[in-house]
Amino acid sequence: MANPLCLMMPVLPGTNPISIAAALQEYQTKINAALTDIGTVHFARFTLLDRSQANLLPNINSAGASNTLIIGVITEYDGSFNDYIEDFVDQLGEVFDALLQFVVGGKALIPVANHVAAFEAFITANDAAQHVPNTGLYSAYPQTVQKILASVST
Repeated sequence: MANPLCLMMPVLPGTNPISIAAALQEYQTKINAALTDIGTVHFARFTLLDRSQANLLPNINSAGASNTLIIGVITEYDGSFNDYIEDFVDQLGEVFDALLQFVVGGKALIPVANHVAAFEAFITANDAAQHVPNTGLYSAYPQTVQKILASVST
């Protein structure tokens, strides 16, 4: 059964959204390869939100800094939370190191490989999926990623 992660990381005031978008774009290929290699991720997306916009979409074309941005990491994964975060650290530590420089409290976690317990605590505190009323997850199927991949590759 899949488990949800809905990590919402508040961005440091005065950050330009273009800097975050560039970092996400730079690492997208590495993110995709790592998530495939981890083998427990059903779906994953990194997203940039802006609390000041009614639809939460940031204005990337704006050259100015913002005080209202949030970096979201939204995934569904198999297995335990701790194993998943350790896989994140092993496979995507470099990506999180790059993103955490923009996040409130993030610099104390860099490099995440040296701060695994603190990184797990940070994720727990900022994971909307672990806090009421956001704890529900509908899944149309009970299979793991590996079972699904095995069934479609035959």
